[in-house]
Amino acid sequence: MSKLFLTPRRMMNAANGATYGTPGSSSVSLFIGLRIRSLSEKWSASIREMRLVTTIAFFTFSFVIAACGEAAAQAGANVLVIVNEGSPASIEIGTYYAEKRAIPRENVLRLRFNPTESVERPDYERQIEAPIANWLTRNFAQDRILYIVLTKGIPLRISGTAGQDGTVASVDSELALLYRKMTGQPIQAAGRINNPYFNGDRTGAPPPFTHESYDIYLVTRLDGYTVADVQGLIDRASSPSREGSVALDDRASSASEANVWLKSAAEALRSAVGPNRVVYDTTSVVLKNLKNVLGYYSWGSNDPAIRERHFNLAFVNGALGAMFLSTDARTFNEPPSDWKVAAGEDATTEYAGSHQSLTGDLIRDGITGIAGHVAEPYLDATIRPNVLFSAYLGGANLAEAFYLAMPYLSWQTVVIGDPLCAPFRTTILASNQIDKGIDSATENATFFSTWRLKVVSSPAMNPDRVDLETIKLLMRADAKFAKQDLAGMRQLLEEATARDKRLGPPTLTLALLYEQFAEYDKAIERYRRVLEIQPDNVIALNNLAYAIAVRRNAPKEALPLAEKAYALAGRNPSIADTLGFIVHLAGDDRRAKGLLAEAIQGAPQVANVRVHAATVLAALGEKDAAQQELAKALELDPKLAGNDEIGQLRKKLQP
Repeated sequence: MSKLFLTPRRMMNAANGATYGTPGSSSVSLFIGLRIRSLSEKWSASIREMRLVTTIAFFTFSFVIAACGEAAAQAGANVLVIVNEGSPASIEIGTYYAEKRAIPRENVLRLRFNPTESVERPDYERQIEAPIANWLTRNFAQDRILYIVLTKGIPLRISGTAGQDGTVASVDSELALLYRKMTGQPIQAAGRINNPYFNGDRTGAPPPFTHESYDIYLVTRLDGYTVADVQGLIDRASSPSREGSVALDDRASSASEANVWLKSAAEALRSAVGPNRVVYDTTSVVLKNLKNVLGYYSWGSNDPAIRERHFNLAFVNGALGAMFLSTDARTFNEPPSDWKVAAGEDATTEYAGSHQSLTGDLIRDGITGIAGHVAEPYLDATIRPNVLFSAYLGGANLAEAFYLAMPYLSWQTVVIGDPLCAPFRTTILASNQIDKGIDSATENATFFSTWRLKVVSSPAMNPDRVDLETIKLLMRADAKFAKQDLAGMRQLLEEATARDKRLGPPTLTLALLYEQFAEYDKAIERYRRVLEIQPDNVIALNNLAYAIAVRRNAPKEALPLAEKAYALAGRNPSIADTLGFIVHLAGDDRRAKGLLAEAIQGAPQVANVRVHAATVLAALGEKDAAQQELAKALELDPKLAGNDEIGQLRKKLQP
């Protein structure tokens, strides 16, 4: 039979089908589920007996922290580097950076996908977000990791609709919310979300970033036109200067919030570091040919006077900057050398969909950190220069400085640079200020546990008022799963479901565990209990039907359950496979043949479905067709050849 395969792809609530973060009928559905993908590697023999439901997914929202050794605070141990093995540039850059900053080998996560600059949201969630969340689980690192660093070859933007309520966003800005998502907090796809770390228009000493106060990650990327450009940026970040001036190039005859921010930045910096280290220009003359530039901010090609790509600015190592532009980080593919920027009304030649300046040019010119936008952010969402430079010169590292100056997340900004670059840092947090280890009551990371309990105990997420002790039991059960302690997980779920009999998803998870341990009668009893709570739970209907048909040899009793699951699930190939096989066991091979053909059409790469089809075709006397399906099944999964049932089927198909 097909496996039950509960994936985190869409982070859905298996109890009610709601997308991640949507309050369900019970709070526990937000954070208890069984991720069979990682379990299957160790328990494959048992899982073969379970049912596959590909369109209904659990996601376990608890991620445990195990005790780990002392790590240098705000150093390599606090960084997670993401490498795309489908991109040679990504591999080279990730390797170079990890060596330069002594990033632990286990802190380099290697994924594989097409190195395109845009990605659809489901692919982002499946290929990027979920594997990173799983890494944090396996490595007990939710609180320890402060910074996630992406590399060239990882998509820049998530495709979507435009406008202030649109769904297009930078991958980086969306990923910054992963910590919050893992706590179970609802996250909307449309529009922008306030950045809790944003320092407003205030100046002064920036707050240190840890997860005690902030439920986000600071995400930066190492990107540029070429690998050499990015390696140069990394080198500059590792030996930053404390000298240099800040150049603020305002537009002439312009009145907007941005002009106020630039003026405020100039005034604050003059007061903090002296007037000789600030160049603030409000004329139509473009700032060029400056030496020892530590900071740079301009309007880019939105300034009518700027029609060049390079200004002969001699940036010092560690220099930061940004521009008031809509799409300056739309691409890091290098344009032709003769391409020129232009204003919208003057544009005759666009590059990568726009005439605007590109952040890649400033990286080529020697800047060390820069923020840009993958799509229209609107002016109020741009990096605030009056916050950025004051924070950086006040001791913030590169990532902190940009995120302190960034009003919104789940939006359009990307930050290019090494987060650890911090030439003015005077206070280094101790390791135990960043990661306090495990909370014994929940077996989750201390800060993460606090955030998560706050979320799942809130009235919006816990309308049934599941008590706090039961919630803690469920969090501990989830932690046991992360450690692959299935016996411990089972015991805790038994305690939780005994305390509160309304808990549908934990009861379903417990039924799956009983099947793991071949306690089939207990599994059947728990599946029935799930259906008392949630009569339309497709997984429970499907699995109970299989258990009754196969374990109790009662296909006719199982048939109504399988029929209901099939009606509820639509044309789900796994459900069709279950129903088809039970119909076969009940003696109606003609109908079974049609259902299994439907299942094959929907899931042509699932070997077990083809085995079932071969079995039914053999029963109908269609030996040639049966042999073809069996051959395809063995091609898809050669390990099936050692299965006793396959051996019996082969004998039946012999001439």
